[in-house]
Amino acid sequence: MKYILIIALFVTHITTAQKQFTKTGLTTFKASVDTFEPVEAKNESTTVILNTETGELAALLFVKAFHFEIALMQEHFNENYMDSDKYPKATFTGQLVDFNRDNLASEPKAFTLKGVLTVRGKEKTINTVAQVKKEKNKIILTAIVSVTPEEFNIKIPGIVRNKIAKSINITLHYELVEKK
Repeated sequence: MKYILIIALFVTHITTAQKQFTKTGLTTFKASVDTFEPVEAKNESTTVILNTETGELAALLFVKAFHFEIALMQEHFNENYMDSDKYPKATFTGQLVDFNRDNLASEPKAFTLKGVLTVRGKEKTINTVAQVKKEKNKIILTAIVSVTPEEFNIKIPGIVRNKIAKSINITLHYELVEKK
């Protein structure tokens, strides 16, 4: 509930500002180790709002919307690791530092993306580089964030510990359109 309130306050704050958004943002993660089955999933329903005047960014995704190629892996992810019935959403609130919409072009421009990622009720400060470009009426944002299961109190049983990467790469690809 706390996270919904944070997103609602952020959205209310930027309602008078110029904003771009998507409800179909692509968030993927990979936690694979080379010699074992791929541990990866994608979520194609991330909601993202970008205040183009300030660079403020908010994202919300439903954990159960991650799709795995192997159904049993998806079941284990939701029940054993993410506890997605108890923690159904993950959020990010942050800012593209020194963002200026007027300087965007078809070639990607690098911006520092700073903020807080919240997963399973645990917060982690994020500081990474996002590539942002303008394509017709869209703003395209891509970034990679690396986290560890321990940062979110995700316990990996010893029997599968060597089959899951110590660092998980989360890839963001958001095509944002103007909110009217």
